[in-house]
Amino acid sequence: MPQADVDGLSINYDVQGEGDPLLLIPYLSVDHACYAFQLPAYTERFSCISVDLPGSGESDKPPGPYSTEAYADQLSGFLNAIGVERTHVAGVSLGAAVATHLAARHPEQVRSLSLHSAWDRTDPYLRAIVELWRTLVPATPSIADVVIQGIFPLCFTPEMYAERPDYAEALADFVRGRPAQPAEAFMWQTDAVLAHDASAALGRIQAPTLVTFGAHDLVTSTRFADPLTSGIADSEVVVFDHLSHGALHEDPEAFNRATLDFLLRH
Repeated sequence: MPQADVDGLSINYDVQGEGDPLLLIPYLSVDHACYAFQLPAYTERFSCISVDLPGSGESDKPPGPYSTEAYADQLSGFLNAIGVERTHVAGVSLGAAVATHLAARHPEQVRSLSLHSAWDRTDPYLRAIVELWRTLVPATPSIADVVIQGIFPLCFTPEMYAERPDYAEALADFVRGRPAQPAEAFMWQTDAVLAHDASAALGRIQAPTLVTFGAHDLVTSTRFADPLTSGIADSEVVVFDHLSHGALHEDPEAFNRATLDFLLRH
């Protein structure tokens, strides 16, 4: 897979499909493959650029702490390094937080913005969840186990576990099969989640923006809908009534249909 040098930092990425560029930013701990269920639909119309954020996947893992603002500037440099002047941008959870700052700090590079399971700034409840995840690190064999045992149950609905146990296990196997994240890099990435605050930056976002939530999401629930949409001038909201934080995995068909509709309109 190709890698780009950004100020001495190697960022791993993958490009699939043809059409207008679409930058896909992953969530906490995982690599670019988190969009595996979106690529079959997205690549029919877009050139999908999926990245490994520094600290995960095959990208470099410099000492932290990390921040969503620094990630945004690194991705701006990444786009320059690969010769992409302007792109659609989509991010999930941590990726959405990074995408928010990218659109605010580098508006000339962002054609449209898709924020999935997003939040404007970390509140006490989200902080409590992330601190819980951090306590699991020394007690589990790997970060993949932290994700599967501690993060997944808060990202998917009880119905998925009860009605589709084989699918839940397949998602766990998928996580185990990806490049292992060092424990310290996971902690550095969670530093970025804990410190995230884009509330003052929302007004600088110029791109048309889609904000999506799962109605059953506890992590980044619809409590964040009003701060985001009132802060971003040209924004719209989609709520998946039957889904939680990991909507892109639990029901890819519904997620892809709604998100592609927005992308194709812009």
